[in-house]
Amino acid sequence: MKLISWNVNGLRACAKKGFMDFFKETDADFFCVQETKMLKEQNTEDFAGYNEFWNSAVKKGYSGTAIFAKENPIEAAYSTFEEKFEDKLGHNDEGRVICLEYAKFYLVNVYTPNSKRELLRLPYREEWEDSFRKYLKKLNKKKPVIVCGDLNVAHKEIDLTNPASNRKNPGFSDSEREKMSILLDSGFTDTFRKLHPDTENAYTWWSYMSNAREKNIGWRIDYFLVSNDISSLIKKTPIFAEVFGSDHCPIGLEIDINNT
Repeated sequence: MKLISWNVNGLRACAKKGFMDFFKETDADFFCVQETKMLKEQNTEDFAGYNEFWNSAVKKGYSGTAIFAKENPIEAAYSTFEEKFEDKLGHNDEGRVICLEYAKFYLVNVYTPNSKRELLRLPYREEWEDSFRKYLKKLNKKKPVIVCGDLNVAHKEIDLTNPASNRKNPGFSDSEREKMSILLDSGFTDTFRKLHPDTENAYTWWSYMSNAREKNIGWRIDYFLVSNDISSLIKKTPIFAEVFGSDHCPIGLEIDINNT
């Protein structure tokens, strides 16, 4: 089974830069997108052969997720976490999560909130992390989970070019990295590091400034995580750094698990 995840930083903009060429070329069973920045009704691309699942933000041109799946799920869910969290933080207004249930696993596509400059949104981010982890653990008790998306954190120093100078910056703060560690310790595997524990200079996001991508000054903040129970089934975890169209590149997962 082949899965792709890509933060497209605006699907309509990315579509003008070759998105559909890559989409068709990969012929994935699941293609998960973050930061769609649009409503389903605004889509003009032809995703023939795929079932479409969209979770758009209330705010126009902001956030949003989508999954294109060859096979229909048992159920699709767009509202996650406990009600108290949703009521308190209005999380569902931002369209950040889609969960598809299949016979043998759950697929969760997520766009984790950015802590913003000077970590202004870190308190929100910390509550998000705790609630999202609780949600994934609940799913994991029923059947294995595959999580993909922009998690907005470089977990280890190996996951970004300049760890020392970014120690207190969003995406590499001690708090965000600790939350990622806690998530993994609660029963999940970072698929890329499972197969490539020591690989350096493997990034999925580059700033638009200072020719960062050309120099490969980047961060690995996009992930496929899987339940530990199915981590032995991981076959490939490609990073498509050569594919442009966004400030992120696509990532992939090939795993020996059927979706029916």
